[in-house]
This record gives sequence, C-alpha cells and structure tokens, in this order.
Amino acid sequence: MGYLPKIVLCLPLTNGAALEPFVEDCLRDKVALIAVVGDGCAEIEERIDWIIVGDGSDKSRFIVTTSHPGETVDEVMEFANFWEGEEGYEGVQKVML
Repeated sequence: MGYLPKIVLCLPLTNGAALEPFVEDCLRDKVALIAVVGDGCAEIEERIDWIIVGDGSDKSRFIVTTSHPGETVDEVMEFANFWEGEEGYEGVQKVML
C-alpha cells in the first residue's frame, strides 16, 4: 500500500538518508500535500522542494509542501485534514522517518 494523498511529516528525522526515497515514493503515489512539523521544519521543507524540482525539466513532479514551525502535530494534522487540493484527496497520514 502506498501513501495517502496528504502527509504530515513529523520531525526530527531519525534517518536523513530516508528523505529522498520517501519523496520519490510520494511522487509515485501521487501525494498532493506534505506538511512538515517539528524543529527544523522549514529547512526540511526546502530540502523536499529541491528533491521534487530536481533539475526542473520534469513538470509532472509537483507536490504542495508546507512547514509549520511552532505548531503541534495535532494542529498540523487538522490543517492537512481540511486542506483542499483537487477532488479525491481524502485521507491524512502521519509519517516519521
């Protein structure tokens, strides 16, 4: 089973090397949103953005990313739950790497 359409990525990362494969899996699974929460979330969101964009030649590589400094996991789960992408983007999954 793949990832749900909306992801809350909880920091800290216990395995930094897992970030790039995670993002590639999210692209494969057509994840619409990755919301990052925890210490250093803005930096991790930026790393995710660079992984997604790559060299910029593949316009199909797109996921909305957000960072939530100073917010709790519950607050970000609620944000993700109410975030509306396109039709059919139901379900939020909390992920720890």
